[in-house]
Amino acid sequence: MQRMTGLLIGAVFGAVFVVVNAGSPLGAVESTVLRVVACLGAAGVLAMWVLAVRRGGPRARPTSAGGRGAMFSPKYAVVVVAEVVLLFGGLRALGALGWPEQGNVAWVAFVVGAHFVALAPIWRDWSIGVTGAVLTVLGGAGLVMAGVGAVTWVPFVSGVLSGAVLLGAALTYGWRGTVRTATV
Repeated sequence: MQRMTGLLIGAVFGAVFVVVNAGSPLGAVESTVLRVVACLGAAGVLAMWVLAVRRGGPRARPTSAGGRGAMFSPKYAVVVVAEVVLLFGGLRALGALGWPEQGNVAWVAFVVGAHFVALAPIWRDWSIGVTGAVLTVLGGAGLVMAGVGAVTWVPFVSGVLSGAVLLGAALTYGWRGTVRTATV
């Protein structure tokens, strides 16, 4: 159940990334379609979460039978505190350095991705590490783009694409868990 809750949180943040960042230079139709698809994706993960709750998914344990690490351990807390410090400290630093505002979404994607990479060995769940690595690359690409003044597409690259990755991962791993639970 904890895993499905984590996937739901990821899907909601993914949808927010898309909804907030789907805009210019995309046209109104493309932006609207992306926003609707993102919301439908998050709704799909919510539906899988509800199914898991109704089925009485596995009860929370320090370590699941699959060998995954404890979800909310002290190591998790260290990663989250570091994420918050880096996120807000980095945004302030970018502002103080006069970086374009579009660089903010790139920094957020970079830090969120890095936090997933750091959590992968703690949770012993490498799927989150892969998702994190992709987000880190998309955030890094946006930072480079913002740094050289190519800001027009930063919200799409670091925002929309990062949101799509989060949603895609949540849908994929949620579906796998739903199907696996249904066949057991």
